Amino acid sequence: MKNTFGNNITFTLFGESHGTAIGVVIDGISPGLVVDEEYIAEKLARRRPSSSIDTARREADKFVILSGVFEGKTTGTPIAIVIPNEDTHSADYGKTHGIARPSHADFAAHCKYHGFEDWRGGGHFSGRITAALVAAGAIVMHALEDLGISVGAHILSCGKAYDRHFDDVADDVASLRGAAFPVLDERSREMIEREIISAKEAETSVGGVVQAAIVGVPAGVGEPWFDSVEGMLSHALFSLGGVKGVEFGLGFAFADVRGDECNDAFRVENGAIVTETNNNGGINGGITNGMPIVFSCAVKPTPSISREQKTVNYLTNENTTLSIVGRHDPAIVRRICPVIESASAIVIADMLAGRFGTDVLTRGITL
Repeated sequence: MKNTFGNNITFTLFGESHGTAIGVVIDGISPGLVVDEEYIAEKLARRRPSSSIDTARREADKFVILSGVFEGKTTGTPIAIVIPNEDTHSADYGKTHGIARPSHADFAAHCKYHGFEDWRGGGHFSGRITAALVAAGAIVMHALEDLGISVGAHILSCGKAYDRHFDDVADDVASLRGAAFPVLDERSREMIEREIISAKEAETSVGGVVQAAIVGVPAGVGEPWFDSVEGMLSHALFSLGGVKGVEFGLGFAFADVRGDECNDAFRVENGAIVTETNNNGGINGGITNGMPIVFSCAVKPTPSISREQKTVNYLTNENTTLSIVGRHDPAIVRRICPVIESASAIVIADMLAGRFGTDVLTRGITL
């Protein structure tokens, strides 16, 4: 089972939704990096359910750093972070064991692990595991900010409700820091909330699009072909079960324009080489060009819904129906934003370490 990401700095996720705890092991972090536990808690709070439009499961996410940090700084050895599971209702799942929840990993996991998987609440495939990813991302995100690199994500759309696109990307990303409901235009919030409430009342769920940006990454980071910036980011982003599409810059809209309309013209501005537009999302040939890295993720509707659905019992090989009970989000577009930010920070930290050395997070970028 492949649960580790990274070439220079590695991140290994462990745990199950209804197990004792979830967590992450980070290896390759340079010694001397400041670890701000309040900063980590702030990032975890943004991911947690906080209103009636979120799941009723309320985990405190009281993380414990077991190793790799001494007197507030990294030691250079593996960092182990554990987050206890304290609000589990496993009985909700015992009644439906063997019945494949549509669009969930139940049946696929059973086929891969021959029935030995922990099926409660989705087990290792649950979105609950993303709390550990956010904790890991917070450690490197704090270090990236000290290097002048920032990451931000907002809800671009949810159902038929829309937020505006990034404009001044650096300012927009800065405005998203700490945002409990990440939108760029506050007027969009009410419309998005209405879409989510409507789906909940109809006993179903709704998806959306999250737009994200990484600002401050210097030109020259990344590799052509298989370790391109797009490839590595997509690798991490598609590990999130709710993400079913990723596009960079104009993405699929490139199919509707001509070269003279979408090419990013270069110019010198205040001694720096920039592009007049950023349709390629800050990446050329798989390598950063110094412009903001901009991408969007399509997030599917939460597959757990109360409406009756056709399915099978894969233990008895019989057709059946299922109405899912339990505590579920009618939409995950809000809560997935800090997860996407963390996954992106992890990728950039790893790629910077490959380009500038493993001490880059403490010693800085030397061009």
